[in-house]
Amino acid sequence: MELTNIGTVRDILSRHGFSFSKGLGQNFIINPDICPKIAEMGNAAPGFGVLEIGTGIGVLTAELAKRADKVAAVEIDTRLMSILDETLADFSNVKIFNEDVMKCDLRGLISREFAGLRAAVCANLPYYITSPVIMLLLESRLPVESITVMVQKEAAQRLCARVGSRESGAITVAVNYYGTVRQLFGVSRGSFMPSPNVDSAVIRIDPAAEPRLPEYEEKFFFKVVKGGFSQRRKTAANAVSSQLGISKEAVYEALKASGQNENARLEQFTLEELMDFSINLHRIAQ
Repeated sequence: MELTNIGTVRDILSRHGFSFSKGLGQNFIINPDICPKIAEMGNAAPGFGVLEIGTGIGVLTAELAKRADKVAAVEIDTRLMSILDETLADFSNVKIFNEDVMKCDLRGLISREFAGLRAAVCANLPYYITSPVIMLLLESRLPVESITVMVQKEAAQRLCARVGSRESGAITVAVNYYGTVRQLFGVSRGSFMPSPNVDSAVIRIDPAAEPRLPEYEEKFFFKVVKGGFSQRRKTAANAVSSQLGISKEAVYEALKASGQNENARLEQFTLEELMDFSINLHRIAQ
């Protein structure tokens, strides 16, 4: 079954009485070159189990199933279940979970479904839920070797920006803290049905094997990043002091201990500089 053929897709959707949901950000892939590349660059291979988030009508799911030992896919839209029964009928190594990924026990699912296998994540993420899903996957510290996702082009640029550059933000810091990220390739808006108003890009995040900071330091670090980047035009002293309720004197002392000047902005710090400042501030503010 050619799931990227527009005529085939329309026939399937029509027979099942399916209409696209704007609320779920549904844009199905119709470019036949995209999903094989995602699968091959996203660790869909023998010895791997792949967790997919959001199946659409199963275009990427099928490509993952051709390559990996097993695929477990989480799809929130109940209306797609009967369609997937049809489009994935030839694959015995696929299991669909009709659940909300934000409420799903992903660690338990991976442990249960991929016992004895290495694990990876692949997904074509709806734009509206990109950051929450990525942060869920990283914060959960799932036992996965890679997270390969298609996101809005602008989001990809921010996620893959250099920490400390003008394009970076709190999400950039977080992703780079939890692992390494790189953009794999761009995807034009015409590759989807219906066509969105923006282009996309595929990125891959390889989570770090071990946490960069102890748990108590990590929690404080993210408070500093959230507070500092929420008022990014302000100096670190003003932003951190007002958001975390720490005296400016303590912030100035931490900046000095970190080799930074009093007028520095957190958005200009590298990841290592942010961690160094956070550790010093935590020590001084206690």
